Amino acid sequence: MRGAAGFWRPRFWLPTVLALLVVALLWTWVARDNPYVLPTLPSVGRQFLDQPDLYVTNAWTTLQEALLGLLLGTLAAVVVAVAICESSLLRRGLTPLAVILNVTPVVAIAPALVVAFGFGMTPKLIVTGLITFFPVLMNTVTGLRSVDRHVLQVFRTVDASRLDVLLRLRFPSALPYLFSALRVVFPLSLVGAIVAEFSAAGAQSGLGTLISIASSNSQLDRVFAAIACLALMGSLMLLLVTTVERRALSWHESQNHR
Repeated sequence: MRGAAGFWRPRFWLPTVLALLVVALLWTWVARDNPYVLPTLPSVGRQFLDQPDLYVTNAWTTLQEALLGLLLGTLAAVVVAVAICESSLLRRGLTPLAVILNVTPVVAIAPALVVAFGFGMTPKLIVTGLITFFPVLMNTVTGLRSVDRHVLQVFRTVDASRLDVLLRLRFPSALPYLFSALRVVFPLSLVGAIVAEFSAAGAQSGLGTLISIASSNSQLDRVFAAIACLALMGSLMLLLVTTVERRALSWHESQNHR
């Protein structure tokens, strides 16, 4: 309830409103003299009013790709993190592979994935999963290892099984780190979906496809309308994960300073 009540306080939303107002003023000033470089805000707004179904349909496609890819990437990262923390052999084997995945430019392999798996959902989920995998992995590993040594010793004293230690001690310890990663990768998953849509030249829907087609036709107002959709979706996703974090970690000291 504290989070819901705090949302309506001016100190919560007023800085955001002021920042958006400044951006709108700068946008209007630049677009006034450079309409072929930056469309005016009214022209972008008319795109939504004239064709709302176009943006809703494509946004829904991109959102599905982002969320499903995020889910797969997060689950894979948590499983690998547990394996790394529970087995030194797996740690030596999996850590280098995770680093290789992280330094591999997803933009470079996205076209190859499209060739291998076609223009359907699969390559888009893989690209989104790869982008979200490493941040979740590193934060989860850090969280699983950050248990209090004295509490861990108590668990060992009572002969707690490794599963009990994992579920009752390590996972609760890792939750703040996991949510910290999710705040980053939730909006980032949209980037993965857009990259995959750019690479899938034969894709029929998605904001990335819409942006690509509009750019080739010099429809800048449509391009920026699609970008505005992405910005709104990313903001809502961040708000969602932050709200869930506050409720799930109400017991944790990190929430006392928000």
